[in-house]
Amino acid sequence: MANSAQKNCWLVDLGLIPYAPACELQHELVEARKANTIPDVLLFCEHSHVITLGRNGKREHLRANDRLLAQMQVEFHATDRGGDITYHGPGQIVGYPILDLADHRRDIRWYVEQLEETMIRATRDFGIEAQRVPGKHGIWVGSADGTAAAEEKLAALGVHLSRWVTSHGFAYNVSTDLRYFDLIVPCGIQDARATSLERILGRDVETAEAKARLSAHFADVFGFSLTPVSRGALEATVASGRKMLTEPLAAAV
Repeated sequence: MANSAQKNCWLVDLGLIPYAPACELQHELVEARKANTIPDVLLFCEHSHVITLGRNGKREHLRANDRLLAQMQVEFHATDRGGDITYHGPGQIVGYPILDLADHRRDIRWYVEQLEETMIRATRDFGIEAQRVPGKHGIWVGSADGTAAAEEKLAALGVHLSRWVTSHGFAYNVSTDLRYFDLIVPCGIQDARATSLERILGRDVETAEAKARLSAHFADVFGFSLTPVSRGALEATVASGRKMLTEPLAAAV
């Protein structure tokens, strides 16, 4: 456990949601966390088909043109997260932690390693040994034919910090349609191949089971006590905090 005294963190499952509104919600939560009107929050969701390009990414790592993306109903978004290019879609668990690292440890490398550790432990629960690869973010597993130590990527990472408050996060492939990764150079790494829990195990895996394991290990790694909260309750709290902060300004005017 990361801390001897557990801190509270809200766990909010957004379900299937397009990428743009999820980003807008993250922005609102980051401002609320900076103002200390909400505790730390972990958002879970799945996205409709979308390719995102990080601030360090290269557009040439997108292999599809606009016409093909439109035909396949895949959106494209440039983002302010770290990392290169990746794909999100149904069957992939996306985790967006909104954490104030000032309450934990002001160290981005440590934070990324904690997210990786969360996913490594969750993967081990399924009987799969995942690992880090030096110089590459995310977690990797042995190839399906067993000829390489860590050839296939199970999960990707890309984070953003603003005054030590985190946003964006990780993408963990459970039952993802891996054919969509053919549209990109995954994470900008030539010859990198994406994989999923279902592909490795050769059986169906429910995203609910993977979320339960990810959330349990996230809580353990960061020393959190997780409190499930609905999206409606979260948004009401954010709105209430915003009103509380702006009312004195309005009165002064």
